[in-house]
Amino acid sequence: MAELSQTNAPIYEALRKFRRMRIVPFDVPGHKRGRGNMELTEFLGEDCMNVDVNSMKPLDNLCHPVSVIKDAEALAAEAFGAANAFFMVGGTTSAVQSMLMYACKEGDKIIMPRNVHRSAINALILTGAVPVYVNPDVNTRLGIALGMSVAQVEQAIRENPDAKAIMVNNPTYYGICSDLKKITELAHAHGMLVLVDEAHGTHFYFGENFPLTAMAAGADCASVSMHKSGGSLTQSSFLLLGKNVNADYMRQVINLTQTTSASYLLLSSLDISRKRLALGGREIFAQTVEMAEYARSEINGIGGYYAYSKELINGDSIYDFDVSKLSIYTLPIGLAGIEVYDLLRDEYDIQIEFGDIGNVLAYISVGDRKRDIERLISALAEIKRRFGKDGADMLTQEYISPVVSETPRKAFYAAKRSLPLDEAAGEICSEFVMCYPPGIPILAPGELITHEIIEYIKYAKEKGCQMTGTEDINIERLNVLDL
Repeated sequence: MAELSQTNAPIYEALRKFRRMRIVPFDVPGHKRGRGNMELTEFLGEDCMNVDVNSMKPLDNLCHPVSVIKDAEALAAEAFGAANAFFMVGGTTSAVQSMLMYACKEGDKIIMPRNVHRSAINALILTGAVPVYVNPDVNTRLGIALGMSVAQVEQAIRENPDAKAIMVNNPTYYGICSDLKKITELAHAHGMLVLVDEAHGTHFYFGENFPLTAMAAGADCASVSMHKSGGSLTQSSFLLLGKNVNADYMRQVINLTQTTSASYLLLSSLDISRKRLALGGREIFAQTVEMAEYARSEINGIGGYYAYSKELINGDSIYDFDVSKLSIYTLPIGLAGIEVYDLLRDEYDIQIEFGDIGNVLAYISVGDRKRDIERLISALAEIKRRFGKDGADMLTQEYISPVVSETPRKAFYAAKRSLPLDEAAGEICSEFVMCYPPGIPILAPGELITHEIIEYIKYAKEKGCQMTGTEDINIERLNVLDL
């Protein structure tokens, strides 16, 4: 490792060397460098198919790396300021689940915000850990959940001193950050691990004037979606560890669920993207912020829309804000976020990240261009002119605090019965209901179904939100506990 630097990309370099060797393949994958599936090769390209290979000595093995993958992971750890880093090819979902599986066994408590990604609640089902939810504050104007209040975390620790860990979303999908350093100090003072879902914060590590990173705050683990703002291929992520985490045991935990046939397309994309950000990230993300700030100013100038930023900061539940996030409140023009999302795609050929009841998010990152930003601004102005209307009857509440009646694991595996949506109020849900993206559950297994939640689900369906999680594909029925 001593001879390597951030200018190296060990996996990428090994693949290039391997390609020059012209090895005859009598191993998997069966397409044999693309020759066995010419339509796929024509679609993806020979260069891609030539490096879609299996683990072997010259290329190392992700489950037990001893050479090029080990070197690449060491370079990633150095770039992110972590003690160790793991290449994850199951998305940040697998990184989140590995963090929780490391920290908690069946019956262990974990303090976490309820507005977590479904992957975290899935991990509770897998492990049998017991969530202690800190219901986030809500900005009632925007209808969005905020970060974790330090006072709420303190209270949760006092009431649950036996909890093993605290999990924090930082930043949220909308760009909102908690006081990560103070929460980390609190947790460590009480012998608890700090796990950070940093899926939307890759750029924090490489830019200037961004919110504090999980590793700089002293957190124990962080899951980082390199494919979101870092430029790697979809499904590729990093799991970062602090100095007090047993990296050898963590690899064993990761290997419980991660594939033994890791894609070298994903691995090399992580390697190359890490190199690019380590060498030029400051310039890349300075440009990203400049584009986001320009777009925010222009969109706010249209009238009606509200592209929010650091003015939301309150020193606690909104401790900081990610200015690269272009989150836009749409209700004043009389359109739900999901309606603006659909109009942008269907009328203007613009695909943004997501739309919910009251907001849209346009994700700006390493690959965006100024002319694309101009096109988005123009389209939003035209949508207001062509489709805008009075917003008096719009539903404004986005996040509904749940009533937890049973642990996710027990509820998920319990005997259940199916009820029509309108008849489910008062019952305990045994499945997920969520809009995806962002993948934050409206209902999770073990939570009470209320009239308010049913009306929200019906409204979200009516507006065109992509609903997922239920056994019934049309979300006309819900599975409830058969008590």
